[in-house]
Amino acid sequence: MAGPLLTPEAFGAFAISPSVAVVGLGGAGSEAVEDLVNLGIPGARAFAMNTDAGHLSRVRVEERILLGHRVLRGRGSGGDRSLVLQAAEESRDELLRRLEHFEIVFLLAGLGGGTGSALLPFLSKELRETDALPVPVVFLPFHVELETNPSRRGNVDAAVRELEEMGGLLLALANEKLRRFESLPIHRVFQVRNAYLHSLVANLVDMVENPSQLNVDLASLKNHLRASGLSAVVVAEHHISEPDRLIHQALHDSLLDFRLPDRPSALVHLEAGSNFTLRTLDEVLRSVRGRLNDPEQLVLGTRLRPEPREVVRLTAVLGGLRPRTVREALAPREPRGPPLAAP
Repeated sequence: MAGPLLTPEAFGAFAISPSVAVVGLGGAGSEAVEDLVNLGIPGARAFAMNTDAGHLSRVRVEERILLGHRVLRGRGSGGDRSLVLQAAEESRDELLRRLEHFEIVFLLAGLGGGTGSALLPFLSKELRETDALPVPVVFLPFHVELETNPSRRGNVDAAVRELEEMGGLLLALANEKLRRFESLPIHRVFQVRNAYLHSLVANLVDMVENPSQLNVDLASLKNHLRASGLSAVVVAEHHISEPDRLIHQALHDSLLDFRLPDRPSALVHLEAGSNFTLRTLDEVLRSVRGRLNDPEQLVLGTRLRPEPREVVRLTAVLGGLRPRTVREALAPREPRGPPLAAP
């Protein structure tokens, strides 16, 4: 027997946008969340978590959580991952209670110190046991930091290895790639990095929470990730007259650090105006297929606005990435080609 028909109001109740959290872990992660909040992510709740009470008290974020009251007493970890893991276990129930009802949880941390390096894999693993989609975001240290500090390299190595083994989304922003902005004051350089991160976060959230003609919702994204393994997100905007430049820009201008496989899977979402033609769409897809060496799986989403637009926006989730050891990823090397091109 058929059930009652749903009213328009009832449909609206089912169309609630995914709830999003951006969570800063440790000092660098919490400061990056401050910048994201200032740039604005509508509907997102911001958190800062730390083992250092002094630093946490200075962070301008609405939700703050001090970890390991009994183990560390608010004095920080001194770079010791094992102490941070003890603190995380002590605070585990509170952490999950505060985060598990969100649908997408961005976890931001600088690697090298103890807090972010330990908390990032810990929380990513715990949230995978819930319905939340964790998105680890790591800031890889400058080469000089690792060459002169074996303990920091050990923390980075352990965290990256654990995250890569989990698969799913991993956004690794390499501080070494910020050297292209070396003439800027240091605080401005990190603002540039955080503005780029904001574009990744905002575009990914927009892709899944706003309906499209060819729709890519949260369930579609999760299905793609389950089939694709280790994945990352790239974004680009380019003039409609040169649609073939979109994927080139997304890869070449990226601050992310990872290796593309020979034929990565790709979930591609395009947003354009009413002047976006089938010919233009074909040019974009030909460019994507050529640049990614004819991927084995290509999922397409499109959102066309009712008014003409001069710019086309691309958001792409690239999967099947090849893990790379920290030694390879962070060893000094000469610049060569687009940052994401496979060597």
